[in-house]
Amino acid sequence: MKVVLSTLNAKYIHTSLALRCLKAYSEKDFDIDIAEYTIKDPAMNIVSDLYSRNPDVVGFSCYIWNIEETITVIGMLRKINPKLKIVLGGPEVSYDTEFWMERIPEVDFIVVGEGEETFHHLLTELNGASKFHMVFGLAYRKQRADRVEILVNPGRPKLDLATLPSPYRFKEDIPTLANRIVYFETSRGCPFSCQFCLSSIEVGVRYFDMDRTKADILYLIDSGAKLIKFVDRTFNIKRDYALEMFQFLIENHRGCVFQFEITADIMRPEVLDYLAEHAPPGVFRFEIGVQSTNDPTNLAVQRRQNWSKLVRTVTKVKESGKIDQHLDLIAGLPLENYETFSGTFNDVFALRPEELQLGFLKMLRGTGLRRDADKWGYIYMDQSPYEMLGNDLMPFGDIVRIKRVEDVLEKYWNAHRMDRTLLYLVDNVFPSAFAFFQTFGDYWEARGWQKIGHQLEDLFSRLWAFLQEYKAHDEASGGGKLDLEVVLGLMKYDFFLNHNYKPRKTWWEFTMEKSVWGSWMRLLLERPEDVSAEFAQHRLSEKELHKHAVIETLPFDLAAYLETGELRKDSATLLAVLYALDGSGGSKPVPKPYMLKISGAAQIAGA
Repeated sequence: MKVVLSTLNAKYIHTSLALRCLKAYSEKDFDIDIAEYTIKDPAMNIVSDLYSRNPDVVGFSCYIWNIEETITVIGMLRKINPKLKIVLGGPEVSYDTEFWMERIPEVDFIVVGEGEETFHHLLTELNGASKFHMVFGLAYRKQRADRVEILVNPGRPKLDLATLPSPYRFKEDIPTLANRIVYFETSRGCPFSCQFCLSSIEVGVRYFDMDRTKADILYLIDSGAKLIKFVDRTFNIKRDYALEMFQFLIENHRGCVFQFEITADIMRPEVLDYLAEHAPPGVFRFEIGVQSTNDPTNLAVQRRQNWSKLVRTVTKVKESGKIDQHLDLIAGLPLENYETFSGTFNDVFALRPEELQLGFLKMLRGTGLRRDADKWGYIYMDQSPYEMLGNDLMPFGDIVRIKRVEDVLEKYWNAHRMDRTLLYLVDNVFPSAFAFFQTFGDYWEARGWQKIGHQLEDLFSRLWAFLQEYKAHDEASGGGKLDLEVVLGLMKYDFFLNHNYKPRKTWWEFTMEKSVWGSWMRLLLERPEDVSAEFAQHRLSEKELHKHAVIETLPFDLAAYLETGELRKDSATLLAVLYALDGSGGSKPVPKPYMLKISGAAQIAGA
């Protein structure tokens, strides 16, 4: 009996841990292949490849991001091979299971919940007596005299994790380990009861054996893994366990990057101190679900969160400069309206996370919030991803507005294309971070830019167009906080730092006269020590200077602003940025900016 385990990942770089867990458990008794695709792959290509494998059984792992595409593939497979046994599993079909059996008549079985033992038992029955009523955790069809009946067996008790074989040691995975994300679990379950999350349904946390976990991680690192993402819902729930794992990874990372979901307000100070002292820069990434800072909202969804302790953790981690942090928000939770959500956004943006993920509530099957949807007046999509379309306090019009915030937030802040410019605007010009992103997002959509692609230069020029128009309205209304000269200078600085190699063109019109430009270049060549001792150490020849340097004058003291935040226009700055000085052509050379403080007269003379 030939078995193929398959799924449609969101992207090629993703891998399915679920399929590997199923194969590891059953491969000793059955012939099992893994076939992974993406939701972007044409259905015909997927079906053709599955057909070529000549399976007797095909199992699909189903999630909100792939269920509709998977249904299309299933329909085609059934027409091609009526005798094929089709099995579904995964979180999307583990709830409302009878609904899925009715909606997809081509499906023979659904494995509910943890699948290793249930799937193995199912294969045993398919290969033998077909006593499917004996398989706990299975939904199946039974032919009656006058109809086909859908039956759902009782659930299976929680598995003993110590009995599960490792899913991380398949030789066929080794060639692609360096180019894909490895998903890794050290535990199953979640201690919290957040009503919007499927993890809250399973009470308690179970851990895999620590020694086996460490051995598997070392195997993956030795085999070339570059990014391991831990799927534990709360990696740091046990202080001693987390501290031991952090220490082990620090001692053995060898360049591999590790990403964790942590609960920030329970992170112990001693763990934070250890990470601040010992964590290598760039090796750890933390994903922190804030979701909301509105106390009534958190109470309504049974979410316990100590904001002051969360701030302490995020701040200490950020100050260490060692670990990037990805903070999540959910728009549309109960008792959160447009105004309170803007407050949540501003609270979290004030922490300056490396990434701020603005998501929208999804009414997942099986969650308490979906069961209580009528209580809060929710309307939501009938099909995945079941995103909310409004509730009693946040109508659809507010959702649409917040989506504009999400659009420009992703393109500008999360992409880190112009951090200094954005922080200046947020701190000095606009009433709040949310006000900036909302106003810019409204402007962006009004011009139809959400429908077209964007080069780096486009993003700068479009922000500049917005700011020029905002300036006119600002002055007309008696505001006048926006200094376009300062913003333009910061945008130029950000633009130069966004290139690994000397840019061929700029998004603004370069207006420096050729004679002035030549004077500044002679100064850099003949008196490099005026810039700095470090700049002089490069000992650039005229040819090298022309090849590797760009220069621009800014009408304020850039160095003072970057160091202290003080904006001083009593002096100006000659900005010189050097690119790819070593000429090695290696990966991502870093641009190096240098600043020379200059007077007004020197600006004109260029000397």
